[in-house]
Amino acid sequence: MAMTDLLSAEDIKKAVGAFSAAESFNYKKFFEMVGLKKKSAEDVKKVFHILDKDQSGFIEEEELKFVLKGFTPEGRDLSDKETKALLAAGDKDGDGKIGADEFATMVAES
Repeated sequence: MAMTDLLSAEDIKKAVGAFSAAESFNYKKFFEMVGLKKKSAEDVKKVFHILDKDQSGFIEEEELKFVLKGFTPEGRDLSDKETKALLAAGDKDGDGKIGADEFATMVAES
């Protein structure tokens, strides 16, 4: 399944483009712009599984760095600072990674 099966290609392009500058990433604005906030819980889980590149059931710090590329190949890599901030925002149980429920919570709170 491709990200464009779940989200509009135009919304993805706009959202990724809005955060093209280094140190500009804001996950709350991004999730809203990309249309993720309006999606069903089932669709949010599908997006999670696309971003979970190694299919471990978690999005680890290394995968978070490439989260924008998960939406489109044109996306930039997040900086270490942005990656750590995103991990801190999503990792509610402190295990150093984001599970599907934690991801759903992040989207809902955005």
